[in-house]
Amino acid sequence: MYLCAKIKILDMQYYDNILGVIGNTPLVKINKITEDVDALVLVKLETVNPGHSIKDRMALKMLEDAEKAGKIKAGGTIIECTSGNTGMGLAIAACVKGYKTIFTTSDKQSKEKIDLLKAMGAEVIVCPTNVTPEDPRSYYSVAERLSKEIPNSFWCNQYDNLSNRQAHYESTGPEVWKQTDGKVTHIVVGVGTGGTVSGTSRYLKEQNPDIKIWGIDTYGSVFKKYHETGVFDEKEIYPYITEGIGEDILPKNVDFSLIDHFEKVSDKDGAVMCRRLAEEEGILLGYSAGSAFAGLLQLKDHFKKDDVVVVLIHDHGSRYVGKIYNDDWMRERGFLDDELKVKDVIQKKNDKEFLTVSIEDTVRSVFNLMKERDISQMPVMQKEELVGSITENSVLSYLLENPLKNSEKTVESIMGAPFPIVDEELPCSKLSTYIDKKIPAVIARDKAGSLHILTKYDIIQAV
Repeated sequence: MYLCAKIKILDMQYYDNILGVIGNTPLVKINKITEDVDALVLVKLETVNPGHSIKDRMALKMLEDAEKAGKIKAGGTIIECTSGNTGMGLAIAACVKGYKTIFTTSDKQSKEKIDLLKAMGAEVIVCPTNVTPEDPRSYYSVAERLSKEIPNSFWCNQYDNLSNRQAHYESTGPEVWKQTDGKVTHIVVGVGTGGTVSGTSRYLKEQNPDIKIWGIDTYGSVFKKYHETGVFDEKEIYPYITEGIGEDILPKNVDFSLIDHFEKVSDKDGAVMCRRLAEEEGILLGYSAGSAFAGLLQLKDHFKKDDVVVVLIHDHGSRYVGKIYNDDWMRERGFLDDELKVKDVIQKKNDKEFLTVSIEDTVRSVFNLMKERDISQMPVMQKEELVGSITENSVLSYLLENPLKNSEKTVESIMGAPFPIVDEELPCSKLSTYIDKKIPAVIARDKAGSLHILTKYDIIQAV
C-alpha cells in the first residue's frame, strides 16, 4: 500500500522516510484488565505508528489516492476536519511531501492534540462543538468552505472519503488475520468516521463470515440506535466528553451491515479504564481505547474460552495528559473514585471498638467510663437499638450544676438525639451535612453490618 521502500545496503537497513514505518503494528496480550474474561484478548498497538495513531494508515491512503487522481498538486494545501489524529497523520505526510496543512477541530479536543499539530507546521482552527454539522461555524463546514476558497487545496473529508476504509481493508484487516493465524473471533473497536471498523471487518468477514464485529459507541452519539432501528434520532444527540468515537452524522465510511453490535460506554467509564490500562498493563492509550476496553468488559459474558478478541485502538495517551491523565481534570468531572470516604476513615481508626452506654446507666458511671477511655461522645442504647447520644459537655455540665448525690440519675435524663447513621461509601466531603456544633459524631455501618462511631477527631486524623 505504501510507496516508501525499505532500503538495504550491505548490512544496513533503513526506510527512505518516516512514511515507511506506518503499519505492521504488533499484537499485545492484555492480562490483568481481562482476568475475568474467558477469551484471549489482544490489543493492536497502533501507538507505534509514527503519529502514534491508527489514523496514519488512512491519512496517507487518502492523500496518495488524491495525488493519483490529480486532486492536489505539488505545493498544495491539505485541509481536514479532525479530532487530531487524522490531522497528525496528514501533517507527517505533508512534511515529507511538501504540502501545507490547515486543520479544523472542535473545542472539546485536548490542548495536546492542537499543540502537536502546530508543532508539525499546521494551521489549526478551533470551532465550537455544540453546533450542528450544517452550521457554518462547525468544523465540517469551515473545512469545506476553505477548500473552495483556497486554490490547489484538497479537503480529505475522512468521514465520506472511502479511501479511509480502503486503507484498513488493505492493511489493518490482513495484518490481524495473519498475526492471529486466522483464529480471530471478535474485533472490538471504537467507531467514529467508520473507516477502521468497516475496512477491517470487510476484509476479515471475507476470510471468515462468523467473525463478530463489535463497535463501541458513546452516549450522545446516534450510531447504536440507528444500527438497531434504522432511525436517525436527533434526540440521541447531546454533548459528550469522549474523543474520537461517536457522531452526530452518518459518515459514508460506516458500513452498518458489517457491524454485529454497538455497545455504548459512558465518558467516565472510558476515562477510568484508560487509567487502569496504564497502571495495570503499562500501556498508555487514548480516550477511545479506554472506551473500547470498558465496552469489552461490559460484554464479557458473551465470550467463550477459545475466543480470540482483538481490540483496535486509535491513539496514544500522550494526547490526553491534560485530561484523563490529570487528577484535577478527572476530579472536577467526578471521574475519580479516590475521594476519601467514610470507609477510609473507619480503616484508618486505631481503635475500632464500638463503645456504647445503656439508657439505664447512671450519669456518674458514664462520666467515669468516658474519663477512663478518653472518650468525648458515646451512643446510648436501649437493648439493641440506638436511642440517643451523650457528650462530655452534657455530662460535665450536669455534674457541675447538680450535687453529687443526684449523679445517680440515668443518662436518659440528659441524652441528646441519636447520632446520624451514614453509609460507609459516603464521601467525607458530605459529612459536613451531618456533623456540626450540636452533632459531634456520626455512626457508620460497614458492609458486614458492624457499627462504628466517627468523630471530628477521627476525620481529621484520616485526612
